[in-house]
Amino acid sequence: MYGWQGKILKVDLSRERIETVPLTEELRTNFIGGRGINAKILFDELKRGTGGFDPDNVLIFGSGPLSGTLAPGAGRFNVSGKSPLGFLGDSNCGGHWAPELKFSGFDHVLIRGKAKKPVYLLIRDGEAKLVDARHLWGLDTWRTQRSIRKELRDPGVEVVCIGQAGENLVRFACV
Repeated sequence: MYGWQGKILKVDLSRERIETVPLTEELRTNFIGGRGINAKILFDELKRGTGGFDPDNVLIFGSGPLSGTLAPGAGRFNVSGKSPLGFLGDSNCGGHWAPELKFSGFDHVLIRGKAKKPVYLLIRDGEAKLVDARHLWGLDTWRTQRSIRKELRDPGVEVVCIGQAGENLVRFACV
């Protein structure tokens, strides 16, 4: 299973529940990388008729088998879900977040539900927890990243976040 950690982190914000499920061999061999696996998970997990802003919608972050290696482009990851515009929303992102997800022991993160208050997901050393983020609400993405790094006393921590557009449910907001 070279290139994979073999685990998907599933987060239900409504129930405040986090669990780890296996990334099966079927998924790894039948679907190509982070994007392909995200698409299959989305197909399996999303209920027909779910809208982009519905709590039953899922947002999936997926790294590929080369994440964390020195291969060109290996720092990329995919974010997939049902867009508020009515179609599949899928974005490919770069940086160091995907390798750090791998180093933390996970290949994919699936998030669903609606939190009672603003929270962020902290993934570190094979563990994950939801952290109160009310103090981050209203900040732009740069300030959010700086604030989390300062709060965790770790200037190297990787952050994927939304900004004010996402907080205000702008239909074309980005992660």
